[in-house]
Amino acid sequence: MSLSAVLTAAGPSPTPTPSESATAVTVPSLQDAQESATNAAGWVEENWSTWLAIGLRVLLILVIAAILRVVVRRAITKLIDRMNRTVQAVDGTALGGLLVNVERRRQRSQAIGSVLRSVASFLILGTAALMVLGTFEINLAPLLASAGVAGVAIGFGARNLVTDFLSGVFMILEDQYGVGDQIDAGVASGEVIEVGLRVTKLRGDNGEIWYVRNGEVKRIGNLSQGWATAGVDVTVKASEDLDRVKATLVEVAEKMNKEEPWNEFLWSPIEVLGLDSVLIDSMVVRVSAKTMPGKSLTVERELRWRIKRAFDAADIRIVGGPTVPPEEDPALDPTAGIAAPSVYSNTASPQAAAASPLTPVTPPGAPK
Repeated sequence: MSLSAVLTAAGPSPTPTPSESATAVTVPSLQDAQESATNAAGWVEENWSTWLAIGLRVLLILVIAAILRVVVRRAITKLIDRMNRTVQAVDGTALGGLLVNVERRRQRSQAIGSVLRSVASFLILGTAALMVLGTFEINLAPLLASAGVAGVAIGFGARNLVTDFLSGVFMILEDQYGVGDQIDAGVASGEVIEVGLRVTKLRGDNGEIWYVRNGEVKRIGNLSQGWATAGVDVTVKASEDLDRVKATLVEVAEKMNKEEPWNEFLWSPIEVLGLDSVLIDSMVVRVSAKTMPGKSLTVERELRWRIKRAFDAADIRIVGGPTVPPEEDPALDPTAGIAAPSVYSNTASPQAAAASPLTPVTPPGAPK
């Protein structure tokens, strides 16, 4: 059978009309809309109690967190105020004049209160946020695990930073030093110009600025708290009259105690403590006084100046060291009257043999 016969027998294929191929558009009826609204209202009616419970729980958590935050902050404020009142009471005593002034204590207490309030707020609000997330049935285990791992990693990598921060916190709490104090931190010394939780900034004696990490400080010597001691050692000859030496030193001390500005620098009268040491040919007299912090060196220099001038006027000799070279007395030297040996003292020497004796001259009329 040929191909044309087959096509003829099959006949023409039906062609689809455009109306049949187009997608039919369905328009929702009023009954369908009413059914959808009924389903939504039923879903809300079924879940409103759950929503209300969650909302009330979140509201309760937030209210409790806010009340707890206010209570804790007020407790910290009252504690700081009580510390300030205690410091003011101590400042009115004789001991308070030797301690750090009230203004500095007040500033330190305010700084401590600010840090404590910030830490308390962070802990309370952070805990409240986690509880709110748990109320919405959010799985907090991955979040807490990730935070724990990240915290361990950061703490291990920044352990020096954590050490510096904790050291700075305890330094502020204990009031070891403050701005304007002269300190010796071991690794550096100078005047404190800035105090931070991580780094303390010092200005050295030559004007340089030292940045000292708080975690590296093992000891602190504060030269600005309390008082300083000015001590002068006066070394005189052992043959000097002790009563005259003491009277001269007392006169210098009394005069310096009454003059400006030394009477402000001196926090106690200058005292002659007595003999500090006695050697074979010298003795050391100790003079000491309590001074304003940082003024001991100035007082010592002025005191040495005045003592030297007073001793010169009183004809008291100051020796320069612990021992004095002995002075040789010619009268006590057994060889002082002996002449140097001469070759003429030996009769067998060539000089003595060559020397011709002098012929004595006989005066006229003298018997021979």
